[in-house]
Amino acid sequence: MNTQTQSVEKVSDVIQVMQAGIEFYDEAAKEFDNDSIKNTFQRMIVNKRAAIESLQPLAIAEQGDKETGTDWAVDARKMYTKFAGMMSSDERYTYVNQLEEVEDKVLEALDDAISADQPEPAMATLRTVKARAQTMHDEMKALQNALEH
Repeated sequence: MNTQTQSVEKVSDVIQVMQAGIEFYDEAAKEFDNDSIKNTFQRMIVNKRAAIESLQPLAIAEQGDKETGTDWAVDARKMYTKFAGMMSSDERYTYVNQLEEVEDKVLEALDDAISADQPEPAMATLRTVKARAQTMHDEMKALQNALEH
């Protein structure tokens, strides 16, 4: 009789990307005067925090503790945006463009976690988080398109 159990995998990666995204949105909000865009960024932060909260039990199952780190690639993108923004004639578009790329990275990390052989309760949580993440991505993509020259 096979008693092999599934274990949670790759959820900590998702959380790291989301946590780095929260920091990036918070920083970007300080660069905008437009209240509508600031509100969008704040909503993204709130949604990411809620997603992280729902994923933390899975991270504990995966690694024995809550995930508190950030993703280095998102941190690097944040630094790039600061420098590119200084050189760009449209700093707002540069920020939104890079934030949309962060949303791409969130979806990619979620796809990786979903493609792993996860226990069904973990899959249900990941699918729910993915649906919300797709909505956030689509909102940032629409904002990116609206700000394009």
